[in-house]
Amino acid sequence: MTLILVVDDDRAIRRALTLNLAVRGFETVEATSGEAALTAVAAEHPELVLLDVGLPGIDGLTVLEGLRGWTEVPVIVLTARGDERSKVRALDAGADDYVTKPFGMGELVARINAVLRRRRGVATPAAIDTAHFRVDIAGHRVVAGEDEVRLTPTEFSIVAHLCTQAGRLVTYRQMAAHLWGPTVEADSGLLRVHMANIRRKLEPDPSRPRYFITDAGVGFRFDHGG
Repeated sequence: MTLILVVDDDRAIRRALTLNLAVRGFETVEATSGEAALTAVAAEHPELVLLDVGLPGIDGLTVLEGLRGWTEVPVIVLTARGDERSKVRALDAGADDYVTKPFGMGELVARINAVLRRRRGVATPAAIDTAHFRVDIAGHRVVAGEDEVRLTPTEFSIVAHLCTQAGRLVTYRQMAAHLWGPTVEADSGLLRVHMANIRRKLEPDPSRPRYFITDAGVGFRFDHGG
């Protein structure tokens, strides 16, 4: 069974998560503070951490930064803070995903499974297929039906990077670092222009994207299922 560490100082939330995850086949351990979370990761070796931001003592972001100093265990941040700045801080600190309270268990379990699939599928896929196009990562091209779709090098880099991390929210800063290096300041306006061009070329309805999703003010996510 997949072991998940649930970190939250609210007993009712911990109990609800533990019971609902157990029904879906997950095993859980609990921690009520940042200090306890760090200890539990070292002692229990969970496959994934559900981490509340608003913890007593060491807060969740500090815990996340501490974990990233020595482990790549997947972390999904759970918090009532839905503002863009909090999302960006968590993702840039190393979170694999971000879910805002209140949330449905169906959504949370889908996020958990997506993160676990990404982490377990270490090898980069040679190609990604959707109902409308095929991204040939190894061949560095995109095909829709019988026709090759002409993408600029930057557009292809964005598409390939998002496709290989399907389901993960990639911040503007992370995307800029991937494209141009960590010392280049993220230009969200320029990235949105590139994304608009990608949607125009690949989305069946660019005004209502089903594959390349924007979290306003934060970044982009590729939804493989459409």
